[in-house]
Amino acid sequence: MEKKLYVGNLPYETSEDNLKELFSEAGTVESAAIIMDKFSGRSKGFGFVEMSTEEEAQKAIDDLNGKELEGRGIIVNEARPMEKKPFRDSNPTE
Repeated sequence: MEKKLYVGNLPYETSEDNLKELFSEAGTVESAAIIMDKFSGRSKGFGFVEMSTEEEAQKAIDDLNGKELEGRGIIVNEARPMEKKPFRDSNPTE
């Protein structure tokens, strides 16, 4: 299992520090990042946390998946590699 975790259904107000604090209950947090919309600057409601060991990552999944954070049940699971999206021409010529 990877040590990088996907965290979804985050409240938009959650900060990276809040995420680190929450996941530190399961072990050592190497990094925490919340994905922001490049146009609005607002959180997209998900992020990634990297734990220092696979055991800590599994403990975070077991302990935190479904846990309520600021009124929302968060989703915690193993991060998957980003899929390549097909190129979309924004100005097709027909």
